[in-house]
Amino acid sequence: MSTPDGNPAKPVREEDAFDADAVAAWLREQGTGVERIDEVRQFSGGASNLTYLLVAGDRQLILRRPPAGRKAAGAHDMGREHRIQSALAPVFPYVPAMVGHCTDQSVIGSEFYVMEKVPGLVLRSEFPREVSPAEADALCQRALDVLVSLHSVDVGSVPELAALGRGEGYVGRQVRGWVGRMADARTDDTGDWSDVVAWIEERQPTDVAQVVIHNDFRFDNLVLDDDLSVRAVLDWEMATVGDPLMDLSSTLAYWVEAADDELFQLFRRQPTNAPGMWTRDELVEQYCARMGFDISPDQRLFYEVFGLFRLAVIAQQIWYRYVHQQTTNESHAVLGQVVAYLEARCRRLIAEHPA
Repeated sequence: MSTPDGNPAKPVREEDAFDADAVAAWLREQGTGVERIDEVRQFSGGASNLTYLLVAGDRQLILRRPPAGRKAAGAHDMGREHRIQSALAPVFPYVPAMVGHCTDQSVIGSEFYVMEKVPGLVLRSEFPREVSPAEADALCQRALDVLVSLHSVDVGSVPELAALGRGEGYVGRQVRGWVGRMADARTDDTGDWSDVVAWIEERQPTDVAQVVIHNDFRFDNLVLDDDLSVRAVLDWEMATVGDPLMDLSSTLAYWVEAADDELFQLFRRQPTNAPGMWTRDELVEQYCARMGFDISPDQRLFYEVFGLFRLAVIAQQIWYRYVHQQTTNESHAVLGQVVAYLEARCRRLIAEHPA
């Protein structure tokens, strides 16, 4: 089955299968109007939580659940992901409609939540049609508008969102947390990150604000209309209240531009190298101008390097599961090489821009 988003929903991998009849029974009990599930397919995009398409008559739903195997503490919290989107809905119009959250692990072996599928286009590595430079520029502007809108939400007006905040020190907590996660997920082939980690720890800036952040804001987490306007933002697994420039940091890590080296081009998951798409510098300049932030070149470098380090940790955590045969998804077989490349890229950026 192909879906309009350009990400084909494929047959469910054996290791990720679940009892669809049990989910249908649970949905009936919740008064959702779902009587049966006619088909279940699995999306290949993403490498953290598992995402499925449920076909129920004319209705299409999305089910999200955690992966099997070892998980970082606090990760893959389905209830949290469900609550954040439910709380955002009245103040941020770019979240899918929630259907329900199941905490009873006896239903499919883990907790899960279900939401309505948002029809539209989800970009992958290439545009599905010819896009002019002017259209690409407008797409970048629209994505920026959505990010600024999210960062402008009044956190204090929504108690469920305010409860996510832990006050000042977000940058420091993130640095400590991701450094610890890398240590916990090491495998025999993990490189020596000590110099990069020391650089990050020494140069971390103070928080600039406390806002709602997505923490994985990129084009393949956006649902677009045919005219490339934004309909929804997906994958709120890592959303929280924290420093908005750290949200921009994670976006930069995925922003492969036309001038980047050949190896980095191989990791590209979105068409940010197409004519008319902004460079990373243009993205930072436009964002800071809209938000009123003034950052130094050294701070700009920190956010890019930390974003790449964080991406490397995410890849390393999945690589750990693959090495220990907690997942057999062959798309994860290259992640050890991805981590090694990101290590070298961090080191090269630091060397090219000495303090």
